[in-house]
Amino acid sequence: MYLYFSNPLYLNLLFAIPILIFFHFYSIRNMKGKALKFANFDAISRINGIDFYSKNVTVLIFNVLIIFSLVFALSGLTLYKEMDVSSFSFVVAIDSSESMSATDIAPSRFEAAKETSVNFIDSLPDSSRVGIISFSGNSFIEQEVTNNKQELRRSIQNIELTNYGGTDLYEAVSTSLYLLRNEENKAIILFSDGQVNIGNLDDVIENARKNNIMIHTYVIGTSEGGKASFGISKTDEDSLKSIAYETGGKFFKIDSKEQMTESFKEVAVLTRKLGPIDLSVYLIFLTILIFVVRQFFVDIINISI
Repeated sequence: MYLYFSNPLYLNLLFAIPILIFFHFYSIRNMKGKALKFANFDAISRINGIDFYSKNVTVLIFNVLIIFSLVFALSGLTLYKEMDVSSFSFVVAIDSSESMSATDIAPSRFEAAKETSVNFIDSLPDSSRVGIISFSGNSFIEQEVTNNKQELRRSIQNIELTNYGGTDLYEAVSTSLYLLRNEENKAIILFSDGQVNIGNLDDVIENARKNNIMIHTYVIGTSEGGKASFGISKTDEDSLKSIAYETGGKFFKIDSKEQMTESFKEVAVLTRKLGPIDLSVYLIFLTILIFVVRQFFVDIINISI
């Protein structure tokens, strides 16, 4: 277990602490000097709203703690400790082509794919790294690889269904490979109805094998088909089964939430190793808390005067 700063340059702001301490006691010294000119020292100290000793030191401690907490937050303080982490970094690829508008899965295949994608991300350990793309005739990067689950959820929710047909899996795999270029173990989670009508399926498999990437496929839709904007749309399970099998991945057809949970356990294989915990958010909340307590303390001092 160890600590790491992602933005260490901000640590230079800690030099503000000795400057703060110097001016704090310099200010007290000046006020004490003025107070000595009066016969009633206690009275002047109350006029200044301060106890020259304990109260001033307490306020100073609060100020120093606020600076420490804020600077460490800006510096990207990260704790690395042994934890359960995913063995893979993932790209979640969501089919946004027109056939995904079919309503054989309520409210639609597309919305079901988005919901399943969010559930998959939620099932991963916090340190897991995931990127998001959408694809139809073209592929679009919705989110670079990150372990920020909030950003991942938001990017999925913002994906919109395209109003034209065409599903190019080759480009989807190529775009995913680009996102995973700096990752060690790579895997794609592909949500689609399997209607590949642009490019060649063999090229998709060859591209994945050549780049040592595993593709897990989820078929979204029923074999009987459903009504889409252009007519009845059926799924193509064979294409998705072939992609998964030939790349060492797994194929899933999800009919229930229980099946969904079990499938995620098969895909997101966990291992024990050092994983990062970003402490910045916690430090920002700590800074706010210390500031509130400080203000409460100062208010009590003023009331007691």
